[in-house]
Amino acid sequence: VLLFLFSFQNAGDKENMLNILNVLGELMSVGTDRRIHHMISKGGSEALLMALVNSTRSFTPNYTILLPLLHLLAKVGYRDRQIGLKAQKADAVLLVLGLLRQNTENARRAAACLWVLRVFCSVTTADLLGKNRGLDVVFKLISPHSTKHLRTVKAAVDAFAAMLCSKVNCRTAVAKGYIADLLKLYEDWHNNDVNLKNIPIRRALLHCLQRAANSAVGRDALVAEGGISLLFQTTQTCLTMKGLESLAEPAIQLMRKCSPKVPLPLTSDKSAFSFPLPGRPVDDWDADLGLTDGSLEDDSDEDVENEEPDNRDYEDDLETDVNKLCPRPEPDRPLEQLGQYLRLCPELHHDFQDLDSSSELDESSDDDSALEGDLNDETPSDQRCSELPSHRDENHLQTSDFHKHYLNCSRKGQEGHSSMVDRLLEKYGICIPNHDPRLYAATAANTKSIAGYSILAFPDFWGHLPPQEHEPMAKRPPHVQRKKVFEDVQRLICPEDIINKVIFDMDDHSPQCSLDMCPSSLHFFSKFESGNLRKAIQVHSHEYDLILNADVNSSAHCQWFYFEVSGMVAGVPYRFNIINCEKGNSQYNYGMQPVLYSVREALEGRTHWVRTGSEICYYRPIESNCGQKSSFYTLTFTVTFHHEDDVCYLAYHYPYTYTTLQTHLKILEKSVDPQKVFFRQQNLCDTLAGNSCSLVTITACPTSRAWKHLHQLRNRPCVVLTARVHPGESNASWVLKGTLEFLCSSDPVAESLREAYIFKIIPMLNPDGVINGNNRCSLTAEDLNRQWLKPDPNLSPTIYHTKGFLYYLNSIGRTPLVFCDYHGHSRKKNVFLYGCSMKETLWQSGSPINTATLKEDPGYRTIAKALDRIAPAFSFNNCNYLVEKSRASTARVVVWREIGVLRSYTMESTYNGCNQGIYKGLQTGTRELEEMGMKFSQSLLTLRRNAIHYNSRLIHHASALLDLDDRPLDHKSNNCFEDDEPPCMEEIEYSSCSDPFGANELDTEVNGNTSSEEEDEEDADICRNGRRHNDRKSHLFPHYLKQDALETLTIKGGQCNGVDISNGYLY
Repeated sequence: VLLFLFSFQNAGDKENMLNILNVLGELMSVGTDRRIHHMISKGGSEALLMALVNSTRSFTPNYTILLPLLHLLAKVGYRDRQIGLKAQKADAVLLVLGLLRQNTENARRAAACLWVLRVFCSVTTADLLGKNRGLDVVFKLISPHSTKHLRTVKAAVDAFAAMLCSKVNCRTAVAKGYIADLLKLYEDWHNNDVNLKNIPIRRALLHCLQRAANSAVGRDALVAEGGISLLFQTTQTCLTMKGLESLAEPAIQLMRKCSPKVPLPLTSDKSAFSFPLPGRPVDDWDADLGLTDGSLEDDSDEDVENEEPDNRDYEDDLETDVNKLCPRPEPDRPLEQLGQYLRLCPELHHDFQDLDSSSELDESSDDDSALEGDLNDETPSDQRCSELPSHRDENHLQTSDFHKHYLNCSRKGQEGHSSMVDRLLEKYGICIPNHDPRLYAATAANTKSIAGYSILAFPDFWGHLPPQEHEPMAKRPPHVQRKKVFEDVQRLICPEDIINKVIFDMDDHSPQCSLDMCPSSLHFFSKFESGNLRKAIQVHSHEYDLILNADVNSSAHCQWFYFEVSGMVAGVPYRFNIINCEKGNSQYNYGMQPVLYSVREALEGRTHWVRTGSEICYYRPIESNCGQKSSFYTLTFTVTFHHEDDVCYLAYHYPYTYTTLQTHLKILEKSVDPQKVFFRQQNLCDTLAGNSCSLVTITACPTSRAWKHLHQLRNRPCVVLTARVHPGESNASWVLKGTLEFLCSSDPVAESLREAYIFKIIPMLNPDGVINGNNRCSLTAEDLNRQWLKPDPNLSPTIYHTKGFLYYLNSIGRTPLVFCDYHGHSRKKNVFLYGCSMKETLWQSGSPINTATLKEDPGYRTIAKALDRIAPAFSFNNCNYLVEKSRASTARVVVWREIGVLRSYTMESTYNGCNQGIYKGLQTGTRELEEMGMKFSQSLLTLRRNAIHYNSRLIHHASALLDLDDRPLDHKSNNCFEDDEPPCMEEIEYSSCSDPFGANELDTEVNGNTSSEEEDEEDADICRNGRRHNDRKSHLFPHYLKQDALETLTIKGGQCNGVDISNGYLY
């Protein structure tokens, strides 16, 4: 290739130059693009530009040479990202524009010039062309529908689109009315292309309009000229005709982009709830929202610890400072302050004098007495609520009944409540393991919410059992997003069809839309613990827009939802659009469904949260904005209810409330044998709102008070587990529920674990966020998993005291053997671990430090390997042990670095399901989540194989764990490499505008741009005045290339002796 380039530059006669160009064209067209890129790297683009300039500067340019030279330059330039800059340096840009002006009546020459101008168009090159009236010259070559010179017309459209990459040119095009003309041209080609032979031109016109819509003036002009209505009408035709798929998608994307911004129907984007923070004025929190909200523009903010961002340069983010990677266990507070945590280790100073009596209550659980009083003070069973009509059967459900009578937990509403609970329990005989509705209601009375919730959500009160059958991932219907966007556009251009009635509004304290006021609409409610629905608007008879509430004291983090819906008609599909989601993508695009709980089904014995919804799609809709945020995403799904006038609940994921946790802990404490299991629930600290953050201790009681047995107890290593630092990650609570129940069970592996470890468990690090329906933050509007470096005792008390407790364990020589923080992951499937490794981080970052000389215990991988053997939902290949700078303040990294815990993890559980193992293709339910909690506990046994007491029961239950047999494993994930989701089948975003025409399509067009001299003369007759007239007869250009080019080209061996190509360039 280099020799041919050199020969071309030095060729003196026409025939040799033409032959060399033909050979270069043949060489470039064979195989992949590697030859062209190699040629570019060796100065090929500059050589072609120089040849073009030299050939054009003659008084009478030779188009026999110029035409193939332009063709070759178009092909090479398309693949050279710097071709625009190079063309400007060579003074070739205006030269080609001049050639185009001279040849507007010659279709072949004009097309060649247009292709070259198109590939030249960087922003600066486009500006240069625009200043020299390039837009006018090119636009004159875009004709109405014709059957002549189609290749040239398309080349002109492509070149015009390329020049619109400049905002200056966009403004010029708008000022000269070119946007309106483009719309008329598109309509003309659409109406007259009855044989569908001109789809590429129609697609090019759409691309041209998309380029114009990249600027605000372009979008405004397109809307003002009726572009959205035109595109809507033409796209309707495209959707009904086979073969027009390539036009429907860009047209719909263009309508999305150009639709006017519709503000969210909220008076303020701030949360409906605010909470006064210690040391801050009441209204001071909104002054700090800039940082919080601004970070949402970057998708990496959304679950930054548990959501490894897809587009981040990992090497830039990886920590390379060895001093920051080395553990440093010095506390961030005076040692004398650590003594307050002595009380949290009751097993170390308990004397176990009365192993025969019930487990005594710890002095820190002072609030239990009040709860016991609630439980004992039951209303007589024959007492009835006077407000309840006596003739109404409990099985006839009305939302108002539940709110007023069944599920009111306030002290004032307890009078008739207990009797109704008794009647329901007597009639339906509910029996959920480790759940008691009466205890739940009594416990809820002590839960402190900002809004003062007194209504209980029926699923939390009544309980949940996992369905008997596994639930497969939902199959995404073809083009579902396109259908939804098309319906959104129809709403915009036909506003008279919209009902637009507010059905529920958390900000409006007046009576909501009642059954009598709105008999034909659904009814919504979310004023209960963990509920999140701010506003519901009826759009059509069976379609509703739903708006979520931001995290308390914030205007961001809208993702979690949990609400009640009633008043439905059975068998009718209802569409729900949650229109202010903030994450850039979701597992809802990959088979995940929301969950639904039916009160009617529950009362009939089917107490299940089930996956539901069809036509599920998560996408960026027509632009909407509110306050500081410029746009949101929409989750849309359709639900068909099975029962008339049922009361149902819909949620992002299986809810798990703070009251559920407190009820569960009390039941667990009473269920264990106090002679065998040491179980203590204590108050780590109070939250900002005054709720208790519980710390649970679980271990085995000593067999006697003998010194040997007490010594063995007090020398057991600690395992510290935490969960639910992010309120919206309810799956983490279900996993921890599985851990708690297993550790309290009589399973021989659980018995061995209790004898081997002391478990310190903080099941809910963010009670206030969970109670008030937050998705990400605490009441301070801060992510608590970013406060571990220096937590504030007043603003982040749970993190401050958890870290202090870890420091205390470290100070008394009891540094935890394992620390694991349970999380949920909204963008990946399976369950996996994130850990910390200094060597892996340095090696992956390309650090110059020789990692072979560093010593590091490889034991941080042991648990993941064990889980890979025994846990069907676990994926070893999704695990990661890199330490990123952006994660420096997370629990995982801080506990590893400051507390010195080698095995410090974040365990991520999917909201969706698995893509490997026996659960492949299935959505994860509470059964699988609880199983994962049990399996994690079991994996800890591998760390203490040499210290446990073996017996036949243990060997039978844990042979795979202990590597005691060679039987085939029931699970192995090592063959799964689907770590991240592929791109969504339909484009979620619409802000980008990439060139839909690739290099191969350009090459095909260029190769076809050859004809005979007679056809050139015909071109001149047809192309008078730069405008083509409509002609239904097609005109094809046969491919032409000298067949004997290789035979006639001869290069003497001595010709290249003087060429110096050592530096990669030709001179």
